Amino acid sequence: MFERDDIKAAIELRHDLHRHPELRYQEFRTAERVATLLKQKGYQVTTGVAGTGVVALLDTGRPGPVVALRADMDALPIMEVSSHDHVSEIPGVMHACGHDGHTAALMLAADALMRRRDQLCGTVKLIFQPAEEGGNGADRMIQEGVLDNPAVDYIFGFHNRPGFEIGEVFVKSGPAMGGNDTFELTLHGHSGHAAMPHLAVDPIYLGGCIIQQLQGVVARNKSPLHSGVITVSTFHAGEAANVIPASAQLTLNIRSDRDASRQVLIQQMQATIEGLCSAAGATYTLTPIRQIPPLVNDAHWSQRVVEIASQRGLGTRVRAIDEMPTMGAEDFAFYLKRIPGCFFFVGNGTESAYLHNDRYDFNDDILEVAAGVHVAIVDEILGLPSSQ
Repeated sequence: MFERDDIKAAIELRHDLHRHPELRYQEFRTAERVATLLKQKGYQVTTGVAGTGVVALLDTGRPGPVVALRADMDALPIMEVSSHDHVSEIPGVMHACGHDGHTAALMLAADALMRRRDQLCGTVKLIFQPAEEGGNGADRMIQEGVLDNPAVDYIFGFHNRPGFEIGEVFVKSGPAMGGNDTFELTLHGHSGHAAMPHLAVDPIYLGGCIIQQLQGVVARNKSPLHSGVITVSTFHAGEAANVIPASAQLTLNIRSDRDASRQVLIQQMQATIEGLCSAAGATYTLTPIRQIPPLVNDAHWSQRVVEIASQRGLGTRVRAIDEMPTMGAEDFAFYLKRIPGCFFFVGNGTESAYLHNDRYDFNDDILEVAAGVHVAIVDEILGLPSSQ
């Protein structure tokens, strides 16, 4: 499916991107490299989408659906401690989630798809997205029209997954990754002397009560058959040893597997905060900071991706899984709320360091597998009858 020179180029690109990681909405060098290569391959290229996003079109000139394939490009603010020869050259920044590999895999697929253009009908749209890591880049690209002109009918993407066999392809139908809702909570009490708590409204004590009660929301309000978690990730209050402060600030993070779970957790979180503050004589401010919906794969396309990968003999193993592989969020969910598609996974190796780890590295051996699934999906949807 892939020529040797294309595979070599994809590995070289991956290593180059790993050496020069860029944080969300700062992917200027990455976007320039991606755009230049796509133009050289013959794609119609648009740059500057959502700031640093790149979109490439392959219009076959024959009527048919529009299929989009997406890769993310941004890195993380982590200092790499690995010793391989393509270690990050940017202090405090590294590709700790494998977006360098996702980009290189889609570029490898771009080579094969361009060679197949005479066997396809319709349009292929390649989306190289910025700011997946906490920047909601997918949502911003959608707002700037990435799913329009031409309108996308189906969309597909993938993520490497440490802890699974190298090259294993797997799909979770329905809820496949968690949603992420982050809130800042400020508790407004009444300051006072540490020796006279009855004359104050203590936001620290109130915050502790809220933390305890929020765990009951997960345990007693959400269905045990669904997944969800509430984490209090920061708690800041007070400066003096003998003073009850007037306020406290907490960061609350909710993970949910589907919209129904999300609604229950958010509603009950708000009710819990309201009730405890009211009983204590305090007030509060709850501010949404970030929201990524749960990633829910289309049932039909989940099944078809497994069938397509199996029929083409892609990967070391192909299977559908029943359990969610992670509650981590993925903003590909924004695309799937608009149009049908599937976000599949490719094993990065059982010995691989986990994602967002300072020793993580994308496994070059899975570039062909991931790119192969991309190409096979396009062949299935856009292939002319004679090429089937």
